[in-house]
Amino acid sequence: MAPKRKDAEEPTGREKKKMKMSAARTIAVQPVKAVSFSENAVAGPSKSAVNSLIGLPSAIDVEKFSEARAFEIDAMHNAMKNASASSTSRAWQALPRHLRRRAASHDVRRVPLRLREKARAEMDPLRKKGLSHSISKLGKSKRASRTELFAKRQRDKLWLETHIWHAKRMKMENMWGYRLAVKPTEKSYRPSHRASVHGSIIHDASYHSLIELKGTEAVLKRILDMSCDPNGPSPGSKRYTTGSRASETYIYKPGSYPFGLISPATVIWKPLPPTVDTSDGEEQEDTEPPADQPEASKRKRKAKGKGKGKEKEQETLPAADPEAVRVVWLMSHPSAYQDVLSSIQTSASLTLECYKRENEAKEVEVEIADLRGQINIFEIMGPKSNQVLRGALSPVPQDKREDFKKFWTRFTNVQTSGELSRGTIVGFKAVDPRLKQVMDSPLLSFPPKNAKAQAPETEYISPTTVFPSGQLAQSDIWDEALRAKLSTPRYKKKDLDDRRSKLLIPGTPLKAERQDDRIPVLLIQRSLESPGSKAQGIHGWTVIIPAGWSMAFFSSLTFTGTRVGGQRERQTQAFEAGESYFPRDLPTSVGHDEYASARAKEEKARWDRKPPAKRPNYEKLGTSRPWRADWHGVLGLPRPIFEEDKETATETGEGEAFVSTQREPQPDGAIEDGLGMWLLRGSEAPLVVSNIAKMFNHGAGLLQEVNRLRAKRGHEPLAPTIKADDLMKRALVSVRIKICKRGAPEDLAIIYKISDDEAKRWERILRNTRGAHEEETEEEVQLSEIVPPESSIIGYVTTGHFSLSQGQGFGIGAVPLAKFLEVQDQSEKQVIKANKLKGNI
Repeated sequence: MAPKRKDAEEPTGREKKKMKMSAARTIAVQPVKAVSFSENAVAGPSKSAVNSLIGLPSAIDVEKFSEARAFEIDAMHNAMKNASASSTSRAWQALPRHLRRRAASHDVRRVPLRLREKARAEMDPLRKKGLSHSISKLGKSKRASRTELFAKRQRDKLWLETHIWHAKRMKMENMWGYRLAVKPTEKSYRPSHRASVHGSIIHDASYHSLIELKGTEAVLKRILDMSCDPNGPSPGSKRYTTGSRASETYIYKPGSYPFGLISPATVIWKPLPPTVDTSDGEEQEDTEPPADQPEASKRKRKAKGKGKGKEKEQETLPAADPEAVRVVWLMSHPSAYQDVLSSIQTSASLTLECYKRENEAKEVEVEIADLRGQINIFEIMGPKSNQVLRGALSPVPQDKREDFKKFWTRFTNVQTSGELSRGTIVGFKAVDPRLKQVMDSPLLSFPPKNAKAQAPETEYISPTTVFPSGQLAQSDIWDEALRAKLSTPRYKKKDLDDRRSKLLIPGTPLKAERQDDRIPVLLIQRSLESPGSKAQGIHGWTVIIPAGWSMAFFSSLTFTGTRVGGQRERQTQAFEAGESYFPRDLPTSVGHDEYASARAKEEKARWDRKPPAKRPNYEKLGTSRPWRADWHGVLGLPRPIFEEDKETATETGEGEAFVSTQREPQPDGAIEDGLGMWLLRGSEAPLVVSNIAKMFNHGAGLLQEVNRLRAKRGHEPLAPTIKADDLMKRALVSVRIKICKRGAPEDLAIIYKISDDEAKRWERILRNTRGAHEEETEEEVQLSEIVPPESSIIGYVTTGHFSLSQGQGFGIGAVPLAKFLEVQDQSEKQVIKANKLKGNI
């Protein structure tokens, strides 16, 4: 006999399911009022037969009939819906993807209130008891607070201020000492690309490192010239020292160009403070009255200078003084922070020594400070980024700058930030953005999702007429004391919600009061584009705010409908724009070796987990190093032995991991230590390659061009021990690859060089091909089956897949400069021969 249940009243699982199905299939009935009968009425059968058809109308009004039966119709629809969904869907499945949470399947508090009862009924009591967390029985004084628990989890990595928000919606990984979002949990690869091209997408880049340099302008210029890329304008040129533009450059080891590439960096100069010229010739700083100052004194200061005969105050920028104390911010990637800091410190030491020898009477100092953790950075990209910023942020009304008023008025009507000058800096003070955030009626304060820039009714003046200036770039974010004061918002979200609850008209924005915080904001125009490429550029803004205000700005910006991206989305933006991404696409940079080692370890582990029948056999394919690009073998240099090579050699039992692919003998004399392979890049790289191609001796031409670039920054020519042939042999150049027909290259794809006869056959096939989807011919199949020898490898693809913006396979890679010139010469010869056959020459 089966044992009895402990609780006889508790229904079994089968009974629960039957009750649930019965409740789902029940159709609601509208209650009716009780009918009152007279006292003389007697119950019984009807005395006379009644014809039910008598008295019925010949036609009915459908609208009135449906209104009268509205309750029954609605009950029938709900019953059909509940009956079909009761056994096939759960409560959390009724939510849209962006509202679903990982814990919603077992925690009813993660489900919206309207579905909480249904979710509670679907819960299994035993499972709920098993998943419940045991609460410590210690007293309140001995329990760890939420802040202490979070601090304990950050021992080996740091969290951004938006970590909790991202952890609920994104895949997180440990990267560069931070816990960062990699990609959203929902399928959003194509929607994120569409947002960057047609809408807006935001990325929290607060993990970037920031270094502050403080010293005289002349000394800072020397320091930057010694460490920065000599291509293009210098970060110390007048174009940037006014503080109106940000300089995009690359950091090298001091005086070692073209060797010693570290990482890309952004240089920002603090603009000089403006002065106000009054009618009596006095100069005073244009500052905003403090928040705690009485309104009467504010009115007195505001009214000052408005009397009869007073001239209008005009702000002017002081003349540049080489001995004036200036401040420079250097923003770089976190993986290269120590190398960038070491390069700047070395440059500062060498510059100060040189400066003291030239000016023994003067004492010059340079302060270098680490600002990590004091600044938050957002990157918002897309054509609608202007409208999102315009709708989410409200400048303080006390800002009287004419340039800023002109800019902010036309900000919404700018089609894209690409219309503005590259690197334009805009500074202002904004009211707490949470005051403008209205949950009930988002269209009152924020632009709709289908908002488009419209030309004003009056005569339209192009927004590009607002040129970058030091006055437009003025911002209080450079003040360290102000940043420390604003590190904690004065009001929490709970306090602002209490103020909203007291509004007479619900759904209206809060008005900024005197006690509310005013936050300094710095906007920097950001563009991802590749000159000379047909790839579509992506433009947007970099938003810099003080620490402690990340969630306040982030929630307001995402409330506009802006998508949020992680590391994958940021890499995809650079790839679609045809721009190299650090450290993946810069083989000779500092962080590339660490990135390549981590990727090789991950790829090899994934390959080892698969059975032999489900993984490629690289030995039969002739791939010597499938896990990472063999740049040393391509250049003909001695190969270093990596960890994955040692593991492969141990598994196979061989002394050497791979067969050497060097096609040239080793040079008798080796170049001195520290000068390995190098990457030719920069704004003048196409010009350098063009000049070299015209010379008979390519190596001598390259040495001449490198020394010319070094002379621009005051560097001495390369040492005589570095020969021209050795410099050419160690040079790499970045290339962009397009697929002529179907298919797309993958990461670490090998780039081969083909013979002249094979090139002619391919050219003839492509010339006769009408479209990319045309069927392959027999000759094309034969050519595709040819396995090129290992000696024809000339490079690797660092990033490659299908490009959504170009609609075809696309890749970014690198090849030796000498091989690139050979391929270019081969292509020119093919064109000349084809023109001769046509009779054009």
